[in-house]
Amino acid sequence: MVKLRFLTVRNALVRECMAEFLGTFVLLLFGCSAAAQVKTSRETKGQFLSVNMSFSVGVMSAMYLTKGITGAHLNPAVTLSFCVLRKASWGRLLPYCLSQLLGAYVASGLVYLVYYDAIMEFSGGVLTVYGPNETASIFATYPSEYMTLGRSFLDQVVGTGMLLLCILCLDEKRNTPAPSELIPPIVAVIVLGISMSMSGNCGAAINPARDLGPRLFTLTAGWGTEVFTCYNYWFWVPLVAPPIGGILGTLIYLVFIDWHLPDPDPPTDPNTRSTINDNIKQQEIELKTA
Repeated sequence: MVKLRFLTVRNALVRECMAEFLGTFVLLLFGCSAAAQVKTSRETKGQFLSVNMSFSVGVMSAMYLTKGITGAHLNPAVTLSFCVLRKASWGRLLPYCLSQLLGAYVASGLVYLVYYDAIMEFSGGVLTVYGPNETASIFATYPSEYMTLGRSFLDQVVGTGMLLLCILCLDEKRNTPAPSELIPPIVAVIVLGISMSMSGNCGAAINPARDLGPRLFTLTAGWGTEVFTCYNYWFWVPLVAPPIGGILGTLIYLVFIDWHLPDPDPPTDPNTRSTINDNIKQQEIELKTA
């Protein structure tokens, strides 16, 4: 491929932030576009499963796109858990999270522009959070009316915990690691499973950037402060619960699996290997001369 060297970013952290921004942008562009299509067509051009599958395709695409640069975190809860595991430095936690948040915000803006006419026709030009013609849920997640804050918090903790519990084993050499090139689709299937089984209550954000970025966009694009004050100020749940769930899922993985895996075989000393080979050759010579 043509490489314009004067455009190459030399600072490693900046390159990584660019990758996290673009990866999260791709993830949200797939997912929110599907949500907009399903919502504004009144489910005549897709269904709830369409949104779940689109987010999963977004995860897979974003991972293939950025895995070689950052490992494709795409989620502040994942970045935090990797910092706890020392798979990422703590100095990258804030830059990564801000990049992910910005990527989600910009993707929401592009989805709004692409589906502007459909959103306005569906809502009658009134951008609201409540009612049969609400459109805020195209972008951010909101709870079902029967949910309490406490139960919503548990919902997000469990969903994100499952995510981390299931992905941490994928590259573990002491267990049954997945081939590196197949990790993105495997993670996508895991996300699809969580979305299909744990999104009925609150939309399965399991990602603070995925929720806060679009929520900030709707705040600035005409939906107003109601996106933060609705449902008893519910906005903090998908912001706080996923990191806690990620840490709990990581801890469960460590206690039940990681600490019980066999130690990797120690590398063989080259000098010892040479001595063994010499002994074998000497025995062969003795057998031939006998």
